[in-house]
Amino acid sequence: MAAKGDMLYAWTTSPDIAGVAECGGAVTGLLKYALENDIVDAVLAVKKGVDIYDAVPTLITDPADMAETAGSLHCGTLLLSKLLKRYLDGAENMRIGITVKGCDAMGLYELAKRNQVNLDNVLMIGVNCGGSVSPVTARKMIREKFGVDPNDVVKEEIDKGQFIIQTKDGQHKGISMDELEDEGYGRRPNCRRCKMKIPRQADLACGNWGVIGDKAGKATFVEVCSDKGADLLNMAVKAGAIATEPANPKGVEIRGKVENSMLKLGDKWRKRYFEGLGEGKERLQKIMEESSRCTKCYACIEHCPICYCVECSTKKSYLVPPGVLPVPFMFHLIRYAHVADSCINCGQCEEDCPMEIPNSLYMHALQVEMEKMFGHTPGVNLELPVLALVEEHAERERLASTGSDQIFDIFK
Repeated sequence: MAAKGDMLYAWTTSPDIAGVAECGGAVTGLLKYALENDIVDAVLAVKKGVDIYDAVPTLITDPADMAETAGSLHCGTLLLSKLLKRYLDGAENMRIGITVKGCDAMGLYELAKRNQVNLDNVLMIGVNCGGSVSPVTARKMIREKFGVDPNDVVKEEIDKGQFIIQTKDGQHKGISMDELEDEGYGRRPNCRRCKMKIPRQADLACGNWGVIGDKAGKATFVEVCSDKGADLLNMAVKAGAIATEPANPKGVEIRGKVENSMLKLGDKWRKRYFEGLGEGKERLQKIMEESSRCTKCYACIEHCPICYCVECSTKKSYLVPPGVLPVPFMFHLIRYAHVADSCINCGQCEEDCPMEIPNSLYMHALQVEMEKMFGHTPGVNLELPVLALVEEHAERERLASTGSDQIFDIFK
């Protein structure tokens, strides 16, 4: 019987899933079992659209459709947490199984703190993530660095420090991620700075790191992170939907080394990006100059998992005058004040900005400074953010306009 803290190799017993899975199919197999046995009402996951650059969110209620979500798409840059809140009522009255990267899990935790997601109704299956590549960057990189037509690529992966592609004719080609990123290609900037590689906030944390020996490529490494995750795994094994064996101790060691190397890489990129911003007035001037391109399209707010207000303060005419270009800097100051202590560095504000303003960098840099000062790391647990105890009267009135004058129940 698996228990919280256990580390296992797991694989699906379904030939259909095994045929399309990348590393044993345990994630797909577990979610299919959960659907079949009324543990969840639906599964929110990602599937391939027209090609490998097109990641499509999908809500699955028929277990037979789960195989569509097998495999990974490193050129997909979706954040599922905001989608669950917006389109599925935060799982308030529906039990949802969901596959989560680190930023997805962090987003769900931050939304749960704000009473926007009901985690009791969410079953999270976490997947290790070394980062994702913007679809536009991926196409440019494959054409210019690999010398391959992006439309001829049928599969991509990030493995052993390389970005590897497979073409229609079965050819494989890999280039060092360090080389690619030093030349401006590779992973998204926020992914380079990320230090949430194994999402242990999930009920199960899964991936291929640490699977060695005869199980390499045929099994999924599973770390049991909650009692809910242990129960699901045990039921699936008992029913014969999933097979398991204890993880190879050497594999556990290798997995730890991979994670540590990724964390050190995150530190390296944080240092490079944050130092590049400068300090004090120099940093402020740089941010003001870059953000002056803003057209106030609201893409950053629409896709941010921290922004949820019914009536956004940036739309108050007495705070941000409408119809003015360049957009008054107050627009950005309001966002920094409301989000900076809880930014999870998901990169959505930067990914979706039509003016290519590095919003995520500015927000993340502020968040890291606040973390140093107050010791609060967003998205890792349900500890309240620094600004949760704001008592200023005007803020109370703003919160009241959303339907509640107290987001955080601090008096439990």
